[in-house]
Formats: sequence, C-alpha cells, structure tokens
Amino acid sequence: MPQLNPNPWFFTMLATWLTFSLIIQPKLLTFLSTNPPTSKAPTIPKTTPWTWPWT
Repeated sequence: MPQLNPNPWFFTMLATWLTFSLIIQPKLLTFLSTNPPTSKAPTIPKTTPWTWPWT
C-alpha cells in the first residue's frame, strides 16, 4: 500500500512545520493587537421589562 510509505511526504511535512515554527510564527507574534483586553469591569446595561399591550 503506497500511502503507508512516509518517504515522499515526511520531508514535506517536516519542512512545512519548520518553516511555520521558525519563520512565520515569530513574525505573527510581533503584531500588536488592535483591540487589547482591558482590566476594567464590564458594565451591565440597565434593562426594563417589556410591557405587553394585552396584559
């Protein structure tokens, strides 16, 4: 069964993994988040119950 032969695909997988982990990932981690998390407590909106006209 040829799909069990790792010879043609192992190098491709290894090269892709190394490229991602050594080149692409450090570049992605240097980007700043445009919406950084804040430490303030979330505000809870004041809601009023709906008044149904038939009740």
